[in-house]
Amino acid sequence: MQLYNSLTRTKEPFVPHEPGRVSMYTCGPTVYHYAHIGNLRTYIMEDVLDRYLRYAGYDVRRVMNITDVGHLTSDADSGEDKMLKGARREHKTVMEIARFYTDCFFEDCRKLNIRRPDVVEPATACIGDFIRVISALLEKGYAYKAGGNIYFDTSRLKQYYVFHNFEEEDLAVGVREGVEEDGNKRNKADFVLWFTKSKFADQELKWESPWGLGYPGWHIECSCISMKHLGEYLDLHCGGIDNAFPHHTNEIAQSEAYLGHPWCRCWFHVHHLNTASGKMSKSKGEFLTLSLLESRGYDPMVYRFFCLQSHYRRSLVFSYENMDNAKAAYRRLVARVAALRPEGEVDRAAFEAQRAAFVQAMDNDLNTSLALTALYDALKAPLNDATRLALAEDYDRVLCLNLAEAARRLREEESAAPAADAALVREIEAQIAARAEAKRAKNYAEADRIRAELAARGVTLIDTREGTTYRLEGQGKA
Repeated sequence: MQLYNSLTRTKEPFVPHEPGRVSMYTCGPTVYHYAHIGNLRTYIMEDVLDRYLRYAGYDVRRVMNITDVGHLTSDADSGEDKMLKGARREHKTVMEIARFYTDCFFEDCRKLNIRRPDVVEPATACIGDFIRVISALLEKGYAYKAGGNIYFDTSRLKQYYVFHNFEEEDLAVGVREGVEEDGNKRNKADFVLWFTKSKFADQELKWESPWGLGYPGWHIECSCISMKHLGEYLDLHCGGIDNAFPHHTNEIAQSEAYLGHPWCRCWFHVHHLNTASGKMSKSKGEFLTLSLLESRGYDPMVYRFFCLQSHYRRSLVFSYENMDNAKAAYRRLVARVAALRPEGEVDRAAFEAQRAAFVQAMDNDLNTSLALTALYDALKAPLNDATRLALAEDYDRVLCLNLAEAARRLREEESAAPAADAALVREIEAQIAARAEAKRAKNYAEADRIRAELAARGVTLIDTREGTTYRLEGQGKA
């Protein structure tokens, strides 16, 4: 299996530290609000990676943190505390906010078939671990106390900016408009490990420490939770590309300073989901949630399918038009599976030959778009239905698009339509799909021809934001 390693900026063979076993860490949510669909794209792709590693025979142990204390709205240890912001917005305690939005996050994950990690650890359960590691960093000379806070001293490192070839001056703390530089820092890149001098008068969560009453910085929690459950050597660290700097950079700095050896072998970063106006962000008001998509008629599996159509290292553009296309394509895929009948024996030789294309796609840096192509190829290959159905079910162990269940529901819908037998429904769906392809190719004459042909047979096409539906003459909307 080849994976792109953000640390080395190359695609390289994935070789875990211990043969056959994979330790995998996922940066979890800061539970002060609902996850937006840009956040969920990252978790979908991490889930596919997790499932494929298991599919390939690895024994995977995956850990995720829950940030239920902090962190600050600026990654430069400045700005408003996100958890306090949520508590003030909803007139609740910080822990009430944390519990509510943690539950909401995992409900979204359930709907999207995102497997719950083997270990989920909230930051507030690991305060003793944070204090132990920070104390060791102070003893080793990698941390210092200033202005009531404990800072990591980046000047002690041979190389700090490990993910990008940035110039140090380009990454000054004060470069963001409205963010004040912390005058307690010895170096611009230093970051807070522990706050005892809170900038918030009403800071709710505080713990006793050797340095006084306070609370941890954001970056320390992921290092400590990973080492607590996965040990000193980590095979895979996952997260959104926006976390590469400074969060993951700081994780590497503090973890390797504490351990005294290289820490994580491979860094897996998922790129942004963008809208027409740029990167999706809660602070920019473009707050698209899974519940909003559901209210507009999109099955969560349509959004998962939409994400799988693009490579995780490419930015993906969200629009309702693109979602409509994904919805129509997903329905056509389900219709193909629904048309199969599990009759006869699975041809094992043909199964393995066909499956090789799927494995090749996934081994090539988790190329889910090519994996979907392998699925389509399997469904139209000159094989018996039993073999094609077995292939679809096998691939869906990784893709997790609920193909078998969705196909069952579609067959039930078809059987419930008294005047439209299954064959006719499939034929109409095929014509709708051909018309959509013609429109995408700007072959409007062909698209009009298909509409006219169906109309002559008593089938009226209805174009909506959610895709194309139809009405049979004398019957209701299909």
